[in-house]
Amino acid sequence: MPVPLDDQICFTLYATSMAINRAYKPMLDAMGITYPQYLVLNVLGEEDGMTIGAIAGRLSLESSTITPPVKRLEQAGLVERQRSKVDERQVQVRLTDAGRATLKQSSCLGELMMERSGLTLEQLDALNRQVQALNAAMGSKG
Repeated sequence: MPVPLDDQICFTLYATSMAINRAYKPMLDAMGITYPQYLVLNVLGEEDGMTIGAIAGRLSLESSTITPPVKRLEQAGLVERQRSKVDERQVQVRLTDAGRATLKQSSCLGELMMERSGLTLEQLDALNRQVQALNAAMGSKG
């Protein structure tokens, strides 16, 4: 007999991720961006001017998965794409002023997480570190 879903960490993480996305959606909709676009903006907030490949690597995704949200962000005026002067095969992505403003506006999502979770900042940080350690351990077994 299989282990009940509620006793499987994979299902708990999946269901939690879906619940977070549902909670974020109205706020992201109001900003005019999707969750994948939000992630791209956050990556560029960490290091502006990254290549499509570097953004994909940071998000543990394929470059082909990152290109569509980046193109939509560019159409919305939130990022600019430019071919690298060093290697024309690489496309660098930079935040525009509007992109930086949207990224700043998205800080309300962290506040929502605190409010909805009922956890303190310290508890959320500890949980995040545990999940990151699990992610690292699972990724290293590939």
